[in-house]
Amino acid sequence: MSLKTILFADLTRQYLIAGRLEKQATFLGLLKNSFSPRFMPVVIFRLSHWFLQRKLSPFAKIFGLINFVLFGLEIAARCEIGPGLYFPHTQGTVIGANKIGDNATIYHNVTFGAREIDLDYSVSSRPSIGDNVIIGAGAKILGPVTVGSNARVGANAVVVEDVPAGATVVGIPARIVKQV
Repeated sequence: MSLKTILFADLTRQYLIAGRLEKQATFLGLLKNSFSPRFMPVVIFRLSHWFLQRKLSPFAKIFGLINFVLFGLEIAARCEIGPGLYFPHTQGTVIGANKIGDNATIYHNVTFGAREIDLDYSVSSRPSIGDNVIIGAGAKILGPVTVGSNARVGANAVVVEDVPAGATVVGIPARIVKQV
């Protein structure tokens, strides 16, 4: 998927969440929305990931640092994140997942990562997240767990075991309170 295509998908999802169903993503809309504190971090992450894929890691690191300084958002450029990414807020969020699917909504102060220090970014120690997942503020998803598609993780939940598709989990450790 090209950088333009994935950014247009991200912008289309921003419009959808804002209730602007008829709005189409355009290059001008992309430029205008890049000044939004909800969309600019997505653009910066996409650029970081794009540079990393082209083996231009110094540029990837610069964009990652910009996200960290401006938005308090630390995202590993290696993390694969599908189109439709949405951050209602970004402060204090750390994303070190193996993979995150399409249409993820991630609130502030969320952590995805290994359970122990993993400077080599071993994918076998990182969480994998499905499509259409909502992660509440302050949630922690730690270790090689899988969060299934259409799952919801409640605010401040700590996920250390797999979450089935369509489940809603809350608490420490997170437990299922609803299954669709």
